[in-house]
Amino acid sequence: MKISIICVGKIKESFYREAIGEYTKRLSRYCKLEIIEVSDEKTPDKASEGEELQILEKEAARIEASLKEDAYKIILDIGGKKLDSIGFSGRIESLGIGGVSHIAFIIGGSLGLSARIKKMADLCISFSDMTFPHQLMRVILLEQLYRAYRIMNHEPYHK
Repeated sequence: MKISIICVGKIKESFYREAIGEYTKRLSRYCKLEIIEVSDEKTPDKASEGEELQILEKEAARIEASLKEDAYKIILDIGGKKLDSIGFSGRIESLGIGGVSHIAFIIGGSLGLSARIKKMADLCISFSDMTFPHQLMRVILLEQLYRAYRIMNHEPYHK
């Protein structure tokens, strides 16, 4: 299976880059992984609602340009469906069994995702009711993907 992670912004912190590199290496035995970073827009302090909507739309256009037509689109959003690790693994496995060969996970920037991107999603999931930095969400998603593949392959994983 091909897994694309489309995310807004670049990772600046070396500790996040190291964790992403480690999980990318671990996942290479289970799937073909690509991480696509699209540019984020600078958000002015105390931006108006209109300015924030414009920023979200500019980022949405970049996300859309990176999406492949054949991809099953999963967005990460605080209001999405919550799955435990076994449920997440089962969902990925059932997509593969059902003929899906490409999953694109979409992580928004500091303002989240535009309504347009949310509407085009095939699935919206949430990892928590808490808010996480979008850079950290990449690491969390990669760890959960690695865990999901370990579960699918009946390999040990930490509970």
